[in-house]
Amino acid sequence: MLHLSSLVFLLATLSGCVSGSGLGPVTDLKIVNEVLAPDGYSRITTLANGVFPAPVIRGTKNGFFSINVHDQLKNNSLDLATSIHWHGLFQRHTNYVDGPSFVTQCPLIPDESFLYGFQALDQSGTYWYHSHFRNQYCDGLRGALIIDDPDDPQKYLYDVDNDDTVITLADWYHYLSTEAPAVPSFNSTLINGQGRYLGGPAVDFAFVNVKQGLRYRFRLVSISCDPSFVFSIDSHNMTVIEVEGTNVEPLLVDSLQIFVGQRYSVVICADQPIDNYWLRANPVTAGGGNSGFNDSINVGVFHYIGAPEKPPTTDPAVNVPVSVNPLVETDLHPLIPSPVPGKPTPGGADININLQVVLNLTVGLFQVNNVSFEPPTVPVLLQILSGAQKASDLVPAGSIYGLDPNKSVELTIPGGALGGPHPVHLHGHNFHVVRSAGNASYNFDNPVIRDVVSIGNTGDDVTIRFFTDNPGPWFFHCHIDWHLNAGFAVVFAEDVPDVPSQDITTAAWRNLCPLYNKFINGTQTG
Repeated sequence: MLHLSSLVFLLATLSGCVSGSGLGPVTDLKIVNEVLAPDGYSRITTLANGVFPAPVIRGTKNGFFSINVHDQLKNNSLDLATSIHWHGLFQRHTNYVDGPSFVTQCPLIPDESFLYGFQALDQSGTYWYHSHFRNQYCDGLRGALIIDDPDDPQKYLYDVDNDDTVITLADWYHYLSTEAPAVPSFNSTLINGQGRYLGGPAVDFAFVNVKQGLRYRFRLVSISCDPSFVFSIDSHNMTVIEVEGTNVEPLLVDSLQIFVGQRYSVVICADQPIDNYWLRANPVTAGGGNSGFNDSINVGVFHYIGAPEKPPTTDPAVNVPVSVNPLVETDLHPLIPSPVPGKPTPGGADININLQVVLNLTVGLFQVNNVSFEPPTVPVLLQILSGAQKASDLVPAGSIYGLDPNKSVELTIPGGALGGPHPVHLHGHNFHVVRSAGNASYNFDNPVIRDVVSIGNTGDDVTIRFFTDNPGPWFFHCHIDWHLNAGFAVVFAEDVPDVPSQDITTAAWRNLCPLYNKFINGTQTG
C-alpha cells in the first residue's frame, strides 16, 4: 500500500519546480546557524538555507509539497532542535506535519531530517512558514510561501506577480531569543530583510522595483514576532484583493495595518512619475518603541525603473503623508459568498466558547480561562494516537478543548489583556470574523475570512466562527511569539475518535519523539 507521504512526494516531484528565485514545492531546507547583520549589527542567527528572510517557497493550488527539513544547527547559544509550521495550510489528513512542537510533533534534532509532505487542497494565496519551537523564529527562521491559482478570478487586475513582488515585514533583535528579557523589544524593522536601527549605520535600503505603466500584485507578509506595521507607499494607493488565502472584493486604500502573521495581496499601479518614493512600514507595539522615521528607520524604496538607483532625496521623517483612506477590517468581504456557520445571531453556533485572556503579573504568564499553556512532554497528537478517547484524557489539563465533528463553533475573545492588541491564529482552519476589533456590530452575511485576527483593546469582543470538518489537535494562540511562549494558547482537539483513521502518520514521525527524548536526556538542551 502506498503511504500518503510517499504519494505526496511522488506527486510533488511530478508537478515539477516553480521558476523564479525562490524554491519549488519539492525542495530541501537546511536549518543552519549563520552570522548576519541585516541592519548593520552582527549576530548569530537561525536560518533556512542560510538567508533571511527564508527563501520563498512556491507551489500551485491543489498541488503537493514535499519539503525535506535538515537540522544542521550547531551553536549552543541558540536552540538546537526545530520544527516548521506551514502557516495557513489546513493540513487535512496531514495534521502530523502541521509543525507546532509538542502539539503535533516532537522537535527535529541536530543531524536529523524530516520530510514534511502535504497537499494544498483547495487552497491558494499568500502564506508563510516559520519555526514553531520556542521563540526560534525570532532568530530568523521565517519566510513566505505562495500558492498560485492558475484560474485566479482576479488575474485581470494585475500584470506582474512573482517572487520579486513578495514583500516581507519583520522585526529584528540584537539579542538572541534564548537571552531575551522578560519584555522583549525589537531593534529594527526589516523590509525584505533590510533595514536600519536608531543610531545605527546607513546600510542599504530594500528596493522594490516597478516599471511605469504596469500593475503589480504585491503579496504583503508579516513575518513579525511582535509589532504590527502600518504599511503605505508615498503617492500611491493600493487595492486589496486577497486576505490570507481568500479572494476579497477589490478595496481601495492608502494604508493598512498588518498584524503578526497576517497577509494581504494588494494591487498597486505604477502610474506616478518615474522617481523614487518612500515605502513605509511603521511599527506599532504596546510599548510604542522604535516607531516613526527618524534616522530613516522603518522605510524602503519604491523604485521606478529609469529613476536614479538611490533613495528619495526627501527626509522620510519630514512631511509624512497622512492616511485618509486606511484599511478597515469590516470593509473586507469575500469575492465568492461563503455562508457563516451557525445561526445569524451572537451565540448561535452549535458550540460557543468564550476565552478570557489576562496577563498574570505575579507569575509573568498569560492565562486563558485561568490556565497558562505549558507544552506537554508528549505531543497531543501522539497522546490521541496512543489511545486517548476524549479531550478530558489529554494534557495539558485545562488547555484542551474538545470539539465534536460537523459542528459550528463560535469563539469570543475579549480584548484588553496587557501587551495587546493581540493577534490570534487558529491552525487547521480559517474563520469568519463576525465581529471585528473596534466595532460593536455583527456581520453574519459577508464578513472577512482569515486565519489571524486582532482581538483589539478593552471593550472589544472579537467573535469568529468556523466549522469542525478537519479532525486533529489544532493550536490556537497569540501570534506575538513571546506571548505564545508565555502561556497564551489552547488546543482544540477536534473529532478525537476519528483522528487515528484520518491522520495516518509515518515511521519518521513516530521516530521523532524517541530521538528528541534521547537528545534532551543526553544534553539537557533543546
